Amino acid sequence: MNMELLPQYELLQHEWIGDVHSDGYLLRHKKSGARVLVLQNDDENKVFDIAFKTLPTNSTGVPHIMEHSVLCGSRKFPMKDPFVELVKGSLNTFLNAMTYPDKTVYPIASCNDKDFCNLMDVYLDAVFYPNIYCNEQIFRQEGWSYQLEDTADEIEINGVVYNEMKGAYSSPEDVLEREIMNSLFPDTVYGVDSGGNPQNIPELTYEDYLAFHKKYYHPSNSYIYFYGNMDIEERLLWLDREYLSAFDQPSDAACEVPTIALQKPFEELRRVRRSYPISEDDELENNTYLSWNAVIGTEPEVELSIAFVVLEYALLSAPGAKLKQALLDAGIGNDIMGDYESGLYQPYMGIIAKNANEADAERFLTVIRETLEKIVKEGIDKKALYAGINSMEFKFREADYGSAPKGLIYGLDAFDSWLYDDDAAFSYLKQLDVYAALRERVETSYFEDLIQKYLLDNTHASLVTLAPERGLTAKTDAALREKLQAYKATLSEAQIEEMIAATGRLREFQETPSTPEELKKLPMLTRADIGKKAAPFENTELDWDGLKVLHHDVFTNGISYLDLLFDADAVSADDLGYLGILKAVLGMVDTEHFTYSDLNNDINMNTGGISAGISVFPVPAGKKDTTVKAFMGIRSRVLYEKLPYALEMSKEILTSRFDDDKRLYEIIAKLESRLSMQLASAGHQAAVGRALSYLSEFSAFNDAVTGIAFYDLVADLEKHFEEKKEALKEKLRALCEVLFTRENLFVSVASDQEGLELLRNPLLAFARSLPAAIAEAEGKNIACEVKAETTCQKDGAPSCRRFHLEKRNEGFTTPGQIQYVARVGNFKDAGFTYTGTLQILKVLMSYEYLWVNIRVKGGAYGCMCSFSRRGDAYFVSYRDPHLGGTNEVFENVPAYLREFDADEREMTKYVIGAISELDTPLTPAMKGSRSLNAYFFTDYRRGRAAGAG
Repeated sequence: MNMELLPQYELLQHEWIGDVHSDGYLLRHKKSGARVLVLQNDDENKVFDIAFKTLPTNSTGVPHIMEHSVLCGSRKFPMKDPFVELVKGSLNTFLNAMTYPDKTVYPIASCNDKDFCNLMDVYLDAVFYPNIYCNEQIFRQEGWSYQLEDTADEIEINGVVYNEMKGAYSSPEDVLEREIMNSLFPDTVYGVDSGGNPQNIPELTYEDYLAFHKKYYHPSNSYIYFYGNMDIEERLLWLDREYLSAFDQPSDAACEVPTIALQKPFEELRRVRRSYPISEDDELENNTYLSWNAVIGTEPEVELSIAFVVLEYALLSAPGAKLKQALLDAGIGNDIMGDYESGLYQPYMGIIAKNANEADAERFLTVIRETLEKIVKEGIDKKALYAGINSMEFKFREADYGSAPKGLIYGLDAFDSWLYDDDAAFSYLKQLDVYAALRERVETSYFEDLIQKYLLDNTHASLVTLAPERGLTAKTDAALREKLQAYKATLSEAQIEEMIAATGRLREFQETPSTPEELKKLPMLTRADIGKKAAPFENTELDWDGLKVLHHDVFTNGISYLDLLFDADAVSADDLGYLGILKAVLGMVDTEHFTYSDLNNDINMNTGGISAGISVFPVPAGKKDTTVKAFMGIRSRVLYEKLPYALEMSKEILTSRFDDDKRLYEIIAKLESRLSMQLASAGHQAAVGRALSYLSEFSAFNDAVTGIAFYDLVADLEKHFEEKKEALKEKLRALCEVLFTRENLFVSVASDQEGLELLRNPLLAFARSLPAAIAEAEGKNIACEVKAETTCQKDGAPSCRRFHLEKRNEGFTTPGQIQYVARVGNFKDAGFTYTGTLQILKVLMSYEYLWVNIRVKGGAYGCMCSFSRRGDAYFVSYRDPHLGGTNEVFENVPAYLREFDADEREMTKYVIGAISELDTPLTPAMKGSRSLNAYFFTDYRRGRAAGAG
């Protein structure tokens, strides 16, 4: 970058950052004071992010409400919801905004240059010139408002953020996270909830909301981030010309953003007790959360932060970790979790016992202290430390963040230090030297000294007890209703009429669409901007001495993504849940040559991870039917030179033993705990999965191994473990005996040709070591017995299970204040076929009809829909205050579509939005998975002939 062409900026730092393969520039815009970080490289998936330090003084949620509001129209783009219009008609690879405890970030990403520029323009105009100053209805819709339709009605409170946070405060894990932070930092910005407490959100006034934007949303308080392959000089000059040059650094001291204050250390442990709601059927015993937490240092230090992530692994996350095991052995909770939070001015570490009892709080503290003292005296397990370091380094080098662009993650990492120190923008981007230094320190007392200093000798700590309370939700609802009734009683007739009128004005605002003239001001791509070439599937079928191998030839930077898949057709519908349990147990119990602790540490010292999993593929079965092809598998992420090791360890995992009752119960209890958390936090997925299980073998299979049916099985085993443990162990042994044979093995590998060549010999040796299939089912072999009785052939498709599919139309109650409403069906059953038009319909429904009626008018946090190639379709709401109203919206979909009409410009938006979802950059692992899925779904018979079935 030629700085002579950029006199508007001052260059503060410039260096090559080899860890992220980028030229790094740190700049300051001279006129406005804006900070700018640039990572220039050859990545086509470009990222832009503008962030602001946002420091709330109360829990009214003003930063969160502002994050929603600024994206509801601006000076240049006055339509009501430019964010949604962008989702409809952009090729973005990421588009969102996030509120953190001390910052708010607005990131976008795109591989298309024109689209990237358009997204930047819309986001910058949104944050600097939002319509919030000229339209109070934005605040009332996104934040909160009183709702009164008639004088005889009760007053209600509605708002998108208000309902979102009612959902968050219904989750005990979310409540605990907030209480931990508040307990450690009662006198700073972290002592309040930036997301908003539903009890406090209605205290926020429109005037204070506007003042917050004026104070914090100024370029002098901004952190601007560019990443990727772009003409950065052109972008910086445009940024100055179109936005930053219009601002001067504030001279009024009242407008200056304060620094984040340090919390004064405590002289002794601080104790906090809170309640969370449970249903009337839930148990009070063994349902408390205990959390001990300590502040680690007084400012972000990269080496210290990484060291504590390693410590958290060694003490709490690794299977058999000493501190976790000590708590489990003491009977304090049945799920122990650790957390190290570095994205704050003062990082902290937490130790959490779930499903504990309040009476055990002091014993919880004692076990932690005594165990840590013993570890300091005797030394930490060095293998666990090496494993933690290697695992972190592997992930950092791999830079595989799934659907999130790696440039986005790098930017968020940079904020973890840049926000608190203008000179430290690059700190978290340079980690490889830190891993090397930490390896050297494993053989010293470095990690033991950290425990002594920050965990044992540290009084800046808290004990948070989160106890269950039956009827708390009803009590909270009743208190709010009583408060609103009392408030209504104080209103005059004229004030009540004004509230009714205000409700009407908001409804009118929500129901009035943006004008065509407003919509045309939003920059848009054309159909010509869409790439015409679909990403290819990389599937090459190989026969290695009778072993069927499917190779996905992709560049992986020397990493092999290896799936050893064992055909699970032998498992009956009744036994599928035990397949899910087997997945959780394999490699997490002792094996032939390793304890489970040593096994996992050894694996993490040498690979990016080896774990068991279930792969489920929908495959064609006749003209309209779809059935299931399922495998139990072992997946490895490993450098090419470690392939022989990965296969040896995979073989070791297959020798897992199930005779340790204590360990088996620990796994079941943890599984029950994590599933309950998952069902509560992702209720929309649970609702859709369960409803689709009424109609589809594929969904019935998934419900049995991951959904509500699976949770019911696991919860029953946890509750009645002693009486059912022997039958459980026999099931697991029978499954292993039937599954893990030479005949059942099918291999999928993503690598280049070099990786494929290096795989052949060790893979064939692995295959030869497997036992042959059992010739005849024995009485004890339940899974094998079932195969002959319940499988069939249909149109040459794979063997299938006879699921008993029936419509149940169920409802599942939770103690939450919101709900998730799903409506499903199968259009192939109605005689229709899948076409690409349904992808366009998905965009139209999700960001037009459902968005307007469920989110905008209804106040739900989210709404989604989908139409799959299998014929499965659904509508679902997320953190929704309504049930009947949402179901009515679903009922009215056909009527809406019959009347739907759109011009060419509008339809082009929907087409581009549909392509955006299909045409996103894929990591090497994702390319392999995509190709494998296509292999089974598009041409099963060819795959079967090659040995896939």
